[in-house]
Amino acid sequence: MRDPAASVTTRLHWTTSRPITGPALLAFASFALALLPWYGSADTMRLLVEFFALVTMAQAWNLLAGFTGFVSVGQQAFIGIGAYAMFMISINAGVHPFLAVGCGGLIAGLAGALVAPALFRLRGPHFAIGTWVLAELCRIAIGNIDWFGGASGLTLARVLLDIPPEVRSYGTYWVSLGLAAASIAAIYLLLRSRFGLAVRTVRDNESSAQSVGIDVHRVKLAVYIIAAFLTGCAGAVAYLNTMFVSADAAFTVDWVALIIFVVIIGGIGTIEGPIVGALIYFLLREWLADYGTWYIITLGLIAIATMLFAPQGVWGFIASRLDLRLLPADTRLILEEVTVASTAVVMPEEESHARKKAHG
Repeated sequence: MRDPAASVTTRLHWTTSRPITGPALLAFASFALALLPWYGSADTMRLLVEFFALVTMAQAWNLLAGFTGFVSVGQQAFIGIGAYAMFMISINAGVHPFLAVGCGGLIAGLAGALVAPALFRLRGPHFAIGTWVLAELCRIAIGNIDWFGGASGLTLARVLLDIPPEVRSYGTYWVSLGLAAASIAAIYLLLRSRFGLAVRTVRDNESSAQSVGIDVHRVKLAVYIIAAFLTGCAGAVAYLNTMFVSADAAFTVDWVALIIFVVIIGGIGTIEGPIVGALIYFLLREWLADYGTWYIITLGLIAIATMLFAPQGVWGFIASRLDLRLLPADTRLILEEVTVASTAVVMPEEESHARKKAHG
């Protein structure tokens, strides 16, 4: 029973749910997949390396477009930079290719930091076109410099000659798996932090974010560098899997078209969406690859149908119907009632009257 002398007030505070199922599933899946070399085939591992690299690229692009509002169509620039950096460091500096993957990501992140100030002067579609122009400049420049192999590209065949095929296959698989799992976990933790709240505030309204004390430029720069780093690492892994890279292949716009397809199909603005989208893409590719042109037409029809009937993506549609949230990255504003005990204040006249009444 509420004390009549108490008062009820309300207060607002930010809260994040703390689910266990999603992180537990991610940890279990990572552990089970890490054991695949002992019970899976080499073809399966090679396919999964492609899958893990694509998931990492999609998570990075989703961080940009889905959570920060940067629609980039030039992320292939960092795919190529990461791949070429890994090849050059392995060939010329003698660094093991598995270790050089991280170096490729660092160089891609540094490149992102250098070009970000110029790109941030652009807005909306101009920003998207600017990123595409950057990727094309990288493709033309690297493709015409002999030090990078020119139009012929670079190969790791000589570097990997002394490494047993099983070690090369297993190592590439584990590096790609670790990169995908780490990217998902890092973005999940990042978005659930106070910095993640600032990221979404910048996406919704930069002016409002600045008015409440958020350093908009710092937030945008940090997100862009993180996305460039992850994309560069994924590009290095993708071409480590093939052991050959060329400018036309690494900097092609086909990469970003595939990434956007995966994120849109799976569900933009969610961490689970890029994973679901990548699964759908690889299943369709395996089932329909023998049908030639119909394969491309089917992918286009699925993309159109998804945007018309489930604009939130496959995962968004399922999550809304089942109220399912495995890796929620949002922060919610909660309104709650708080009971505050109050002490009655007796006025001097009332106190005097009370004493007279008490003494008769």
